[in-house]
Amino acid sequence: MFDFQRKNQFDFGVVSAADDRDIEVQKLKVESRQGLWLESMRLVRDIILIIAVFILFGVFIAQPVVVEGTSMLPELHDGERLLVNKLVYYKIDSVSWGHLDRGDIVVFWYPKDPEKSYVKRIIGLPGEEVEIINGRILINGRELKESYLDTEHNQTLPTIPARRVEEHHYFVMGDNRDNSSDSRYWGLVPEKYIYGKAFFRYWKPSNIGFLEHGEYNLPPEQKMNNIRADSEESEE
Repeated sequence: MFDFQRKNQFDFGVVSAADDRDIEVQKLKVESRQGLWLESMRLVRDIILIIAVFILFGVFIAQPVVVEGTSMLPELHDGERLLVNKLVYYKIDSVSWGHLDRGDIVVFWYPKDPEKSYVKRIIGLPGEEVEIINGRILINGRELKESYLDTEHNQTLPTIPARRVEEHHYFVMGDNRDNSSDSRYWGLVPEKYIYGKAFFRYWKPSNIGFLEHGEYNLPPEQKMNNIRADSEESEE
């Protein structure tokens, strides 16, 4: 008479996969293969993107270089690895890493043989007069103090006649003055030959860190004053 077993029960009808196709997996193996293929393609895409970023970073921003030789002792040693800032190409004067200045350690193509690369320190700037007397460097007649030098590597104390640094050129020298082929012997470095400014040493582990930039006793406006003086003389 009474069906107590069906009390409070409702007939929702027959459950069918057609009601919601989004939750149906018709063929598990096929779906697995498709999912694996999509994930593989995404991984390849990400790898290509990462490689592209590294390539762009190396072309436009920074690149690693290896030090060969002892011309920059005691600051740099043979076999050390450096990171070179290539943003100097853009000549951003408002920030130190965007332009070249005295004391910068630069990497450039050797003017006498552009297939070779050298690493030296910038000593003379465009428009300045550089003279060396008994190993002492004079910039526009004023002695340049260089705290980063080691007397052990500076015993020869040469004398070199004064010469004017041309515009868009730099006078460079190694810190190991007794064993360095630099502007004293083969001349100035054209600005276009300088392809980077070394700023960080990442190998060897004991010397990891930023490179020392020289602190000098010359006023920063000396270069511009000298250029103005030259222009005034030419006008006369």
